Amino acid sequence: MPSSQNSKRALPKGPPALGELTPRLVQRNYILASLQGRDLASVLKEGQAVDLPVRHVIYGANQPITEAIFPIDAVLSVVTTMREGGAIEVGTIGCEGTSALPIILGAHTTANECYCQVPGTGIQISGDLFRHLRETNTTFAAHLDRYLQGYVNFLGQLAGCNRLHHINQRCARWLLLTHDRVARDDILLTQEYLAMMLGSSRSGVTLALAALQHAKLIRYARGHITILDHQGLEAVSCECYGVAKEQFGGLLRSVY
Repeated sequence: MPSSQNSKRALPKGPPALGELTPRLVQRNYILASLQGRDLASVLKEGQAVDLPVRHVIYGANQPITEAIFPIDAVLSVVTTMREGGAIEVGTIGCEGTSALPIILGAHTTANECYCQVPGTGIQISGDLFRHLRETNTTFAAHLDRYLQGYVNFLGQLAGCNRLHHINQRCARWLLLTHDRVARDDILLTQEYLAMMLGSSRSGVTLALAALQHAKLIRYARGHITILDHQGLEAVSCECYGVAKEQFGGLLRSVY
């Protein structure tokens, strides 16, 4: 589990590149899909498709943020770490958004850290190119503003969800949102990390997963969660999944 000490270590140079960036891949991220013409050409030329493994650090707490990552089928976690080392997820980012939220708000660092929670592919561009696109492309800026509004509004919903809703409901909500973002049934995730993301004990998450598995909604084994019944999970989830869909509108693709 990440700690404040880990945040101060030297960050990796960057995720491994996957090869040439293609327009088809760019279209799979909501924000980048707004680009056309010369701006799209700039991203194709200067950006790169990257492999995002589990726990890869996107940016550390109080570390310079020099790159923007746009997930394709990976999910990023924004995490806050307390002085005693305990950590909790305060936000998630998928194909609807970007890791560059602090840059959008004019910051170069942030008190939180961001790393990959569910592995997959992303598109990386420099912070300089990101700022240029935001300043000169009104459509791109509008997509960013729409995403930021949904992200901030849903943060408030999550605060209430984590305080008021049962762990089974919250677990179903998290799995549903992740399923929508990665567009695949198999999700690589340990109980330890799911507990951190839900602000729960590991034993509580174990019971929640067991209940969902008993209901034949998921299958869980050795850090792999397989979604068996998306609609069934919706029936178990709290209303916060529906709120997320409303807040992000068409930004979150649904695979069902």
